[in-house]
Amino acid sequence: MRLSEETLQEVSQRFGKEMEKGLGADTNPTASVKMLPTFVRSTPDGTEDGDFLALDLGGTNFRVLRVKVSDNGLQKVEMENQIYAIPEELMRGSGVQLFDHIAECLANFMDKLKIKDKKLPLGFTFSFPCHQTKLDESILVTWTKGFKCSSVEGKDVVSMLRKSIKKRGDFDIDIVAVVNDTVGTMMTCGYDDHNCEVGLIVGTGTNACYMEEMRHIDLVEGDEGRMCINMEWGAFGDDGVLNDIRTEFDREIDMGSLNPGKQLFEKMISGMYMGELVRLILVKMAKEGLLFGGRYVSAIEKEKEGLQKAHEILTKLGLEPSHEDCVATHRICQIVSTRSANLCGATLAAVLRRIKENKGVDRLRSTVGVDGSVYKKHPHFARRLHKTVRKLLPDCEIRFVRSEDGSGKGAAMVTAVAYRLAAQHKARQKILEALKLSHEQLLEVKQRMRVEMEKGLGKETHAEAAVKMLPTYVCSTPDGTEKGDFLALDLGGTNFRVLLVRVRNGMRRGVEMHNKIYSIPVEIMQGTGEELFDHIVHCISDFLEYMGMKGVSLPLGFTFSFPCQQNNLDEGILLKWTKGFKATGCEGEDVVNLLKEAIHRREEFDLDVVAVVNDTVGTMMTCGYEDPYCEVGLIVGTGSNACYMEEMRNVELVEGEEGRMCVNMEWGAFGDNGCLDDIRTEFDVAVDELSLNPGKQRFEKMISGMYLGEIVRNILMDFTKRGLLFRGRISERLKTRGIFETKFLSQIESDCLALLQVRSILQHLGLETTCDDSIIVKEVCTVVARRAAQLCGAGMAAVVDKIRENRGLDFLKVTVGVDGTLYKLHPHFSTVMHETVKQLSPKCEVTFLQSEDGSGKGAALITAVACRIREAGSNPIS
Repeated sequence: MRLSEETLQEVSQRFGKEMEKGLGADTNPTASVKMLPTFVRSTPDGTEDGDFLALDLGGTNFRVLRVKVSDNGLQKVEMENQIYAIPEELMRGSGVQLFDHIAECLANFMDKLKIKDKKLPLGFTFSFPCHQTKLDESILVTWTKGFKCSSVEGKDVVSMLRKSIKKRGDFDIDIVAVVNDTVGTMMTCGYDDHNCEVGLIVGTGTNACYMEEMRHIDLVEGDEGRMCINMEWGAFGDDGVLNDIRTEFDREIDMGSLNPGKQLFEKMISGMYMGELVRLILVKMAKEGLLFGGRYVSAIEKEKEGLQKAHEILTKLGLEPSHEDCVATHRICQIVSTRSANLCGATLAAVLRRIKENKGVDRLRSTVGVDGSVYKKHPHFARRLHKTVRKLLPDCEIRFVRSEDGSGKGAAMVTAVAYRLAAQHKARQKILEALKLSHEQLLEVKQRMRVEMEKGLGKETHAEAAVKMLPTYVCSTPDGTEKGDFLALDLGGTNFRVLLVRVRNGMRRGVEMHNKIYSIPVEIMQGTGEELFDHIVHCISDFLEYMGMKGVSLPLGFTFSFPCQQNNLDEGILLKWTKGFKATGCEGEDVVNLLKEAIHRREEFDLDVVAVVNDTVGTMMTCGYEDPYCEVGLIVGTGSNACYMEEMRNVELVEGEEGRMCVNMEWGAFGDNGCLDDIRTEFDVAVDELSLNPGKQRFEKMISGMYLGEIVRNILMDFTKRGLLFRGRISERLKTRGIFETKFLSQIESDCLALLQVRSILQHLGLETTCDDSIIVKEVCTVVARRAAQLCGAGMAAVVDKIRENRGLDFLKVTVGVDGTLYKLHPHFSTVMHETVKQLSPKCEVTFLQSEDGSGKGAALITAVACRIREAGSNPIS
């Protein structure tokens, strides 16, 4: 019976394997440790509030409790309860009689407290093996503990209780949850200690439960969050895995029990069998003449009076024990109970080791809630159990908390938590409702975009149009005959690139590129225009030196991704800075001139600036080099914009009717005239008001990367203020604008990321979160990103349908060249956007082509096209 540390480690490892089996869909049917899902997904966080009833049925008595939980910062629990007996004949009668009796007792209890008129939520502790399918649905597998009521096995005990209550008709309650006593224990302790994620019972029987990651629970749909697993660990060993450590005494006990071959682990450790083990050992020793001259006994263990007690008991049993007999009996008791505590510690260590691995931490701090007479009343059991766990898990800090009244109060706690979660969920959904757009709303957005496009194109309406529809003077896409060396500049955000692009035609058709990235410090972004362009020219000079090309004069294409009015391909007048740029003396000026002046100031080299283009146009051109159907460019990154090939006859700002011209829509400003106010939410308004350009670029602020994180942060703030998240505590970090970078949105929503990583992202942001918090944050990210993708899709649908109607086609096949971090890196954005375009423009077959390096390569290609056309002796690209 003495187990070495190696043996205990081995038992612990085996139990870990049994847990795996119980959790797996394929292995569960044959697993002895059943690992039953309880549908309890959350432990208390201390903000629970309300008045609850609890019912505790697990033996010959049952209790009804009223539990008042209040959270006025003090976390108070008040309880009143009454014990009712279950007569013998009811334990063996029909199920209907049993539940009628329970309903009767409930009515009696509510009468006494004068609460029959209230419809209170009730939690039901039902400590028999059950198969649970929902939090409030539990199917009895088999009766145990002497119960034998007919026609209950295989039925849902909650609906039986509901029927009995309904039949009476004198009160109504809301049965919210049915739980097992181990779960009750975990929940009770969890109210006082938020680290509590394991429940353990060692009394007449034994069992344990713990919080498992949903992704490991094959038997329940969904991978998000955690769920409490009722292990039913008493059955460990029923498949023979403990045969090598079971003794002849264990076998004898099992043979003589009510359920031979079942609950073999429980029979080695729980209170119901310990005394019997001692008796069997004494019988054997007596038979072999080692004790009492062959007569036998049962005994007890307590250090101080242990021998005295042993003497008393043995004498009472009609034996005449010698001093040696008493010492031996005392020792046998010690050995039996030590083994019990050691085995219990070994399996508990396996559970804690699993939690530690699930969390991916080096050191686990966790709490185990414990109940049961053996743990509480035996003088040394608890100490020995703790010692075993510490020995087997030296890298964990485990606290053991004794549950005061676990099963009853626990059921009320489960109910309180379920109520809190449901109320919070409802409140959150109501807030998020405003961000969920219907098909009708999206169609409406598409139609309004079309109206705004017409306004921007019209000569009379252009001046006050929000969507500017700027002519780009790019009139043709590449045809594949372009060739030569070109420089390209790409300025569109905090980084700036200089590129050398070699375009080849013929057999070796293709594009070879070299580039270098330079950053633009904030003080230059927000300084003077001269400083900005001097910095740019300094970077060009550095690049030419780096490429060994100082002194070569090359044609240059300039990607300048800000709203410009173009009167020629090589002239771009900056209308207004966006994306955080504020350099003075630039708005209203021709950026090509500003660049040329800076080049002359430096007096090092000369360049031929052929074209100034917007990054959307660059993207369209790059994709157009690969795919001749590409006639639309789209960017969804830090900012958002689109361009497309419009018929010259519709571009009223430019002379001429023939052919087409690419129009830079500047669609980020869609809605600046108030036409989207009905779908903007309070969160959009808050983000807009605190931005660098209030009232401007409203569409962009609903869909682009620069702002989505801020929208999410504002929603999280709102949730937290209402106590729906982070336990209502707003951290300083959460109040900080801009902490929620858009890359976090992409990471948080990535399907392969477990919530564990979501938590670590949130912790990195200084937000202490629970598992539930992580799920909520993920949901908010999903809703915000989905809306962005749908709005973007609605805008795109307006564009492709306009091209189709321009050409009088019933059906249009078109390609959209796309660039931008949000589109490329977000796991769902592109999919949702594509679906939206398909739904809103059924007569168009739209292909989306990701641009590889659109803005830089695009500027060079436009320059190449311009040079090809110039050499052919005609006008700018036409």
